[in-house]
Amino acid sequence: MTTSTAKLQEIYNQQGFLSALPVLNETELREAKHAFSELEREFGEEYTSYSLHNVHMQYPWVRDLTKHTKIIQVVKAVLGPDVILLDSRFICKYPALKPEVEENKEGETKPGLPYVAWHQDMRYWGIAGGPVLSVWLALDDSLQENGALQVIPGSHCSGMLPHRQATRPGNMLSVNQEIPEELVQADEAVLCPLLAGQMSIHDGLLVHASDANTSQKRRCGFVIRYVPTCAYPIQDPDRPRKFAATELACGTDGFNNFSNKTT
Repeated sequence: MTTSTAKLQEIYNQQGFLSALPVLNETELREAKHAFSELEREFGEEYTSYSLHNVHMQYPWVRDLTKHTKIIQVVKAVLGPDVILLDSRFICKYPALKPEVEENKEGETKPGLPYVAWHQDMRYWGIAGGPVLSVWLALDDSLQENGALQVIPGSHCSGMLPHRQATRPGNMLSVNQEIPEELVQADEAVLCPLLAGQMSIHDGLLVHASDANTSQKRRCGFVIRYVPTCAYPIQDPDRPRKFAATELACGTDGFNNFSNKTT
């Protein structure tokens, strides 16, 4: 491990995230954006906003992103040499704010624009025995005005926090949950802006969220979850999960906790 990689690992362990890491070169980014535009034409924006789930199983170009050398290099530095690709999803916040329609006379935006409430990924994943690492790979610039990721540094050290049903409309989380605001140190939040082709990574226990896209620019990102091979699924009667899309991302697996892995 190089000194720079060791420093990244140290920062990640302390803060629970890393941001603005370069991944895609200009050619790779152009090809990925073109391929995604084909999916938009085929399925429509309402579908591609959140329903392109685990399509790495269908499209070779998406699988190639999950195995990208620069992504795997960072993932291995954090999780170790033996890693499983757990899950993937495209998330798009499309331009939703049309000033003549979506603002009232006082210039306030109407409620209900898609956003992501404060939450922890581990609340949803049903995984034990090892950490979950989430990658956000930006296909578009991800900035404050179009709803970039926000994190609470170091919050992954506090363990699992209670979640409840969100009351504000527009929450993109599929189970509509949020951490109660009184448990979130929102004044410590850090914005993680990305240029297209960059990525951020965060720990599964890191408290994070993102605001609505109030710009006229799309914010599209590819989320990839990785776990070390020692991790395993747990039974959750309240939210049973099947991990039908797992693959061995790198290394070898001496645990066989996910029976449908492929190399």
